[in-house]
Amino acid sequence: MFQRFEWMIAWRYLRARRSEGGISVMTWISLLGIALAVFALIATLAVRSGFRYEFVDTIVGANPHLTVYSYGETLPDGRQTGTIADYAAMTERLAAVENVTHAAPVVVGQVMATANGRNAGLEVIGIRPEDLAAIPRIATPENAEGSLDAFEGGIALGWHAARDLGVGAGDTVRLISPDGVRTAFGTSPRIKAYPVTYVFQVGRYDIDKIRAYMPLAEAQSYFNRPEVADAIHVTIADPEATDAAAGPLMQAAGPDAYLWTWQQSAGGFLRALEMEDNIMFVILSILVLIATLNITSGLVMLVKNKGRDIGILRTMGLSEGTILRVFFLCGASIGVVGTAIGVVLGCLFAIYIDPIFSFVNYVAGGGVWDPSIRYISALPARLEVGDVVSAVALSLALSFAVTIFPARRAARMNPVEALRYE
Repeated sequence: MFQRFEWMIAWRYLRARRSEGGISVMTWISLLGIALAVFALIATLAVRSGFRYEFVDTIVGANPHLTVYSYGETLPDGRQTGTIADYAAMTERLAAVENVTHAAPVVVGQVMATANGRNAGLEVIGIRPEDLAAIPRIATPENAEGSLDAFEGGIALGWHAARDLGVGAGDTVRLISPDGVRTAFGTSPRIKAYPVTYVFQVGRYDIDKIRAYMPLAEAQSYFNRPEVADAIHVTIADPEATDAAAGPLMQAAGPDAYLWTWQQSAGGFLRALEMEDNIMFVILSILVLIATLNITSGLVMLVKNKGRDIGILRTMGLSEGTILRVFFLCGASIGVVGTAIGVVLGCLFAIYIDPIFSFVNYVAGGGVWDPSIRYISALPARLEVGDVVSAVALSLALSFAVTIFPARRAARMNPVEALRYE
């Protein structure tokens, strides 16, 4: 499409010094602007993808993909118990469904924990030891104290909850439940001490802050749920395919059951992330557009400075199309090189984000990232091919588009008028 001499002329114009009628300074400014804009776009997209991936991974790695509930039995006063009496049989049926990797009956209750004169509210989940070991983020957490092997003799406690109570593996925590022993004078709170056998950090603040696990049999006794379960936690092979798995699971669970998926429980966060993604992409696209407009201003100056050269080239027989391609190559080359530099910088930022962020945190004196606000323990970045391709396509498309106007202006320049005063 482009002749060799067209490349040669475009290259000479780009590297010409200002004294020769060139715009080398403007070339470097345009190049730097595009590179920084593409770098910012890729870095932001990488952090955005990493944040969503880490956010979702902590949800599906520490929570069930689907939770099966039951309306339970109807009491004489018309209320429903909401518990599952035949939970063992239902768990077997659910585990046998295609694409289901694990099913676990649980008992859930809220308590107040106290230790060392400190108090904290906890959500306690009663679960079998083998089922607890099957939860990815619990079995392989970011940080851990103690051992899961000793879970049967105590409780497992979230990292931040343990820090709030000032306890660690081997210490004792008292749990206080308002739904305790029923007597003739009413219900008295149930208070019982448990050793902390395992402390885990899944990397999600709201889980590490309030989550605790207790053996299922002990939870049934402690929360007055003898021989029943509150729900069955189900894990499937593809966490995104909950809609496809819902039908077979409902058939296996029975007519009195209903489902709750992780997308429903985290729907607000996911919608907020999606909205933020779209807004950030639009804002950074405007930044790339502003950077590419420097190409237009530079080429307009180049066309003005090279009016005599254009007139001579036209009188030598070069067509309007040739002149247009020469100046298009000038602008497009700046866009391509700037985009390539920006891609390299953006990819390096995503790959080495941990040491970069550690340096920023050190310079700022620490406390730059607050897990209680961000919900995850560290700033993530995930380099996606689609994000890089979209950034490159946007930058190149804008670079090529803004080049057309000054290139057409140069091509349509009248050689007679260009050489009239020479």
